[in-house]
Amino acid sequence: MDSYRLRPDGPFSLANERRFFGDWLSVGSDPEAVAMAFPVEGWRGSAAVVVRQADDGTVEGEVVTTGDAEPEQAWAQALATFSLDVDGAGFPEVGTRDPVIGELQARYGWLRPVCFHSPYEAAVNFVVGQRISMRQARAVRARLAREFGDSLELAGQTVHAFPRPEQLAALAEFPGLPDEKVSRLRGVARAAADGLLDRDRLRAIPVPEALADLQRLRGVGPFAAQGILHRGAGLVDDVTDDEVTREAVMLAYRLSDRPTHGEVLAIAHPWRPFRMWATVLLHVWLRREQGGPTRSRAHSVARRAAERG
Repeated sequence: MDSYRLRPDGPFSLANERRFFGDWLSVGSDPEAVAMAFPVEGWRGSAAVVVRQADDGTVEGEVVTTGDAEPEQAWAQALATFSLDVDGAGFPEVGTRDPVIGELQARYGWLRPVCFHSPYEAAVNFVVGQRISMRQARAVRARLAREFGDSLELAGQTVHAFPRPEQLAALAEFPGLPDEKVSRLRGVARAAADGLLDRDRLRAIPVPEALADLQRLRGVGPFAAQGILHRGAGLVDDVTDDEVTREAVMLAYRLSDRPTHGEVLAIAHPWRPFRMWATVLLHVWLRREQGGPTRSRAHSVARRAAERG
């Protein structure tokens, strides 16, 4: 087991991340710890990571790996999951420039976005989740992990990482998944193995180019492409073009009507260079304080149906 420590740049609370973003692995009887298991980018093995935060704010991690996976790469992925791979020292200044965001920062304890472990796992999530509930999708991914992923021992218990691309690419069929979804998952696996879903690559190229590349994957339309890019690659300074964001902005800024994406971008100018972090705060506020998206649901359903063809 390898151990790591990081002093976050800018405010960060692991307890808040655990509170507002769930679905973590349990770690024995330690209620303060957050655990995760995932295939390590480079795809030579998998990792399980336990993350804790000390009283002085230092983030501490314990990493176990399989195969030839690099523990340092696994730790870097765990940090990226919490947006801790980004210097957030300037995030409080966004709230100074925009009091709406400042109030949300204070209310939610400087919450940072929690991302998927990799763009690969984000793509899998959006493909599996088509036409089924979030609970059903989580159950399918958990079964795939148990049956085909790498097993690791963590805090005295066995955990399972999601299958690496080469493991998923060999999937011929799976109970509960239509053949078309299985075929799409194999395509995602091949794209990951070929480097098309590399986090650093997707962050480095222009957003329109990244979205266009992602939509070349079978079954990935505009909605899923944005999710893979923003929640998988973890873009920091961008604003998603979706109904939920527009509704959140309309309500938070007390607009008379739902804004266009261009109008949202104008409002979001003071959020730079943390526009995605501010967007996530608005999403959390909408879902927790305003009863969730309303009219956006119908638009989202229609969009996803169109993407699936």
